[in-house]
Amino acid sequence: MWASDGNRRKICQLKQLKLKEAIVVETRRMTQIIAEDIEKIEELKALNAKYKKLSFTERLRQLYIDFPLEDIMVTSSFAASSAFLLREVSIHQPNQTIHFIDTGNHFQETLDYKDKLKSLFNLKIKTIRSSAAEQALIQRDKTWSKDPDLCCKINKVRPLEAVKRQHKVWISGLMNSQSNHRATLNIFEFRGGIIKFHPLLDIIASELESYFVIHQIPAHPLLAQGYDSIGCTHCTHKGENREGRWKSKEKTECGLHL
Repeated sequence: MWASDGNRRKICQLKQLKLKEAIVVETRRMTQIIAEDIEKIEELKALNAKYKKLSFTERLRQLYIDFPLEDIMVTSSFAASSAFLLREVSIHQPNQTIHFIDTGNHFQETLDYKDKLKSLFNLKIKTIRSSAAEQALIQRDKTWSKDPDLCCKINKVRPLEAVKRQHKVWISGLMNSQSNHRATLNIFEFRGGIIKFHPLLDIIASELESYFVIHQIPAHPLLAQGYDSIGCTHCTHKGENREGRWKSKEKTECGLHL
């Protein structure tokens, strides 16, 4: 049966009403998102202004005053400069969990160094990793040689997503001097749905070296062999700063800190 003109008008009016309601709902949603983004920007501005004048030890101490422990996450690759941040965290908050991403491709020296620092600083380490099936596939496929971005995404980025959702602030040991990308960072930034905190951002190489000497911290064993930046075995070569990572490729970051 064909609808009468009156029924057609009612149907049309109903559709228009639903469309208007949908527009109102979407407008409210976008307004809320914009308001939240503005609030985050203002929060980050205030935090950066407050922390910029502090030393790296003062920054960590202040963070544990400004944020509850359950809101804070820490990750470590237990690489060349990792002990710097790990020692400070262990002093200011000994109950802090340290998340270690096991890609299945770490140097044995890195795993041994992790165990040594765990004992030295009494660290509470939690290991996270991709599934056994994913790691097996990567090994068979040698994904790191064909698509290193995909390899990092499966082995590093994705496993950390669930952890990030449980926290508000992520303490990272990035430094301005490590790469061109890292030279552009602020102490606090909002990236990937979480506030990134870089207390060591403006530390220079001489300060880092002095810290290790003064506090008699053991160095990563691969440093003596010419590895300045240490990641997975397949994508790490000898070289200064990060020039030995993903050698001969445009890639300079694993994706965790982009």
